Amino acid sequence: MEQHQPNILVVTYPAQGHINPALHLAKHLAADTKGLLITFSTAISAHRKMFPESTEPDQEVEDGPITYIPFSDGYDDGFQRDKHDGKQFRSRFKTVGSNTLSAIIQNLEHRGRKVSCVIYTFFVSWAADVARQHAIPSVQYWIQPATVFAIYYHYFHGYESVVAAHSHDPSYPINLPGLSPVQVRDLPSFLTIKPDDPYAVVLSMIRDSFEGLDREETKTKVLVNTFGQLEADAILAVDKMDIIPVGPILPCKGGVSRGDLLKEDEKGYMEWLDSKPENSVVYVSLESLAVLKKQQKFLILKGLKDSGRPYLWVVRRDSGLEGVELGDWDGDGDGDNGMVVGWCSQVSVLSHPSVGCFVTHCGWNSTMESLASGVPTIGVPQWSDQPTCAALAEKDWGIGVRSEVNGDGILEGGELKRCLDLVLGDGERGVEIRRKVEFWKDKATEAISFGGSSDKNLRTFVDQITGYDPNVSSVGFWKDKAIHRQHCEESESASPS
Repeated sequence: MEQHQPNILVVTYPAQGHINPALHLAKHLAADTKGLLITFSTAISAHRKMFPESTEPDQEVEDGPITYIPFSDGYDDGFQRDKHDGKQFRSRFKTVGSNTLSAIIQNLEHRGRKVSCVIYTFFVSWAADVARQHAIPSVQYWIQPATVFAIYYHYFHGYESVVAAHSHDPSYPINLPGLSPVQVRDLPSFLTIKPDDPYAVVLSMIRDSFEGLDREETKTKVLVNTFGQLEADAILAVDKMDIIPVGPILPCKGGVSRGDLLKEDEKGYMEWLDSKPENSVVYVSLESLAVLKKQQKFLILKGLKDSGRPYLWVVRRDSGLEGVELGDWDGDGDGDNGMVVGWCSQVSVLSHPSVGCFVTHCGWNSTMESLASGVPTIGVPQWSDQPTCAALAEKDWGIGVRSEVNGDGILEGGELKRCLDLVLGDGERGVEIRRKVEFWKDKATEAISFGGSSDKNLRTFVDQITGYDPNVSSVGFWKDKAIHRQHCEESESASPS
């Protein structure tokens, strides 16, 4: 029988928060497993932004073991809310995307690059159906916390009415199997939006994802961008699935694309950071997807100035820097004490020794990057998994605080200053937050180091789905949950209280 090099097809939704973790995983797989081919596929609209210098922006790009091949989702210029019918998005995205992805798989086989497995993120759950049609195994890559996966699972399996009955009460505790009680305000935002909300389609797409997992005939494996000690209970909270922690999946250096859909600012922000004392700089990034209102920018700037601390603030160029007006601020920062950039390499910034705090919406990618870099967070959650991530960071892991917003959902300057003083100050809580974030940084490093729990899980997974021997002694994921529980309890004995 003719042998082919294993080829893993990674399929992801065309949004920054999906592309980043999917591409990081693809690069890790390519770098860590000799002879493994990777095909990375996202929608044409995002592919064009990933390769803006390409003379043929819709064509595939070769980069060593990784080949980038875009699929069409019916919105090749990107979905535009003022132009396209939001009610048709879900069906068109699935229909067109399925057809073009199927064509990609067929073409790869004809070229001698037969796909061995499809890995997909949750908004493209139809990729599993396409894989099934071609008799190819598939696995979902969950790019949010295992806790959020468990919350969604239980919501779709008997707890939807409970959440709906108390959605008006932010402080109401929701008790879900295997998880500590979580307040309504800490649930993923899509669980409490009204049916006529334009973003209600998102919940429908997430529902599609879980219904797809339920259709699997065998116990479903789900790769999750987390690590065992961080979310021990959540990993065990869904008995019907094997939740396999393989994170934190962090960026790999090199390659023709870093995955950014926005152009990095050419300002010398790293050199500027070099000039600042250790753990002194406040890093603010709140616009990877959302665009802040003028009033919110004004109040953030006021809080930063009142704190007296140096700051590096990411404000998207397309959101309008001129929208901020305060004193002599001219859109370029506050002299030597502040710098504003349109986009930056976040991991490089968080890894810099001068950065002492991260003001973030608490999306999971940012949360994990901050934790792995040992930088405390000030959470300003807005939607999706952000409220849950902010709650986990503050209540479960003690690595930051969640800010409070006013009745209009606005972060006041005084509240930002209060949080900065708490996290960066010399008080008991600030000292404890900084101690815990160092603890979890060490544990994250252990998990992804060679022979660590996440490293072993990922290598074993590759071996199982490709039949390819990565030349390591893999022990596999925790097949006996009692053993997993024992391991976690032993690890927790060394955790900060």
